[in-house]
Amino acid sequence: MLYWLTALSDGGDFFNLFRYITFRAGGAFITALLFGFVFGKPLINVLRRRQGKGQPIRNDGPQSHMKKSGTPTMGGLLIVGALLSSTLLWGRLDNGFIWLVVFVTLSFGLVGYADDYKKVKRQDCKGMSSALRFGIGILIATIAGWWATQYHPETLQNQLAFPVLKDTLLNLGIFFFPFTIIVIVGSANAVNLTDGLDGLAIMPVMIAAGTLGVIAYAVGRVDFTNYLDVHYVPGTGEIFVFSAALFGAGLGFLWYNAPPAAVFMGDTGSLALGGALGAIAVATKHEIVLAIVGGVFVVEALSVIIQVIYFKRTGRRVFLMAPIHHHYEQKGWAEPQIVIRFWIVSVILALIGLATLKVR
Repeated sequence: MLYWLTALSDGGDFFNLFRYITFRAGGAFITALLFGFVFGKPLINVLRRRQGKGQPIRNDGPQSHMKKSGTPTMGGLLIVGALLSSTLLWGRLDNGFIWLVVFVTLSFGLVGYADDYKKVKRQDCKGMSSALRFGIGILIATIAGWWATQYHPETLQNQLAFPVLKDTLLNLGIFFFPFTIIVIVGSANAVNLTDGLDGLAIMPVMIAAGTLGVIAYAVGRVDFTNYLDVHYVPGTGEIFVFSAALFGAGLGFLWYNAPPAAVFMGDTGSLALGGALGAIAVATKHEIVLAIVGGVFVVEALSVIIQVIYFKRTGRRVFLMAPIHHHYEQKGWAEPQIVIRFWIVSVILALIGLATLKVR
């Protein structure tokens, strides 16, 4: 919205700053961070009054989690509120990719809110049915895939790009839409599975979003893509504003989610943030890189899949408990120890993901 102030510029004054993505990204970061600090405590107080007993704790989870009973959930409202308000304030509203990531984030956030609401109201860990949640997620991802193809250059439409084999494109044809569903729905649910310890999910999300934001900025500039020899996707640079807002919103939320958490993000936050990461990857044609920078989420999801399949076949477990962060809890690792080590792994994976911009 503030980009429109450039109409008042003569080319060399203060208003000209709003033309620059980096300047507006900085503004989006600060705005989202301040949003979190200003509205965080009042929102937590409202959630605590409205929810009473807070988020129900699973009886089949680690027994140490029972002490978290009474902690309010739906803290994702703070993240999504800060993220969307900052993006709409600082982003270019004539950019199709901005509206794409906003659509996916808000849609998955609403699905997560409905799921959280049912859990809190019934005081039952079972919220929305899995079939309904996945069905809506598939619809959202399908729309997002179609949306992305409308803004991709013709040479990149329905194509899968490879991060190291930069001259190689795989034409997925009609299978691009099922692939998009796997990326976006898979990302949303992987982040949801990771959100099991205080601060565990939000920092890897911020790291992945920051990395994808840099990639979006790079592939949206023809001079950068010529130098790096990556595919040029005009318009994606504006996603950097969204990513910066997400980083600021995440920091503002982490202030209250740091152990011991005063609020949980709930499905409202985890589904929205995971969906956002998937949408950015699809928009920038860096779906494979998302699997690298979001490797923590991939491993968390795979641990659940492996555990379920192996248990059904053999009646035995591969992990002491799934997702894998619970496995380490059962092995005696302290919660902060698990969280910080997962953060470290996320930073390493992010650096590897960024390195793919140059490696060929």
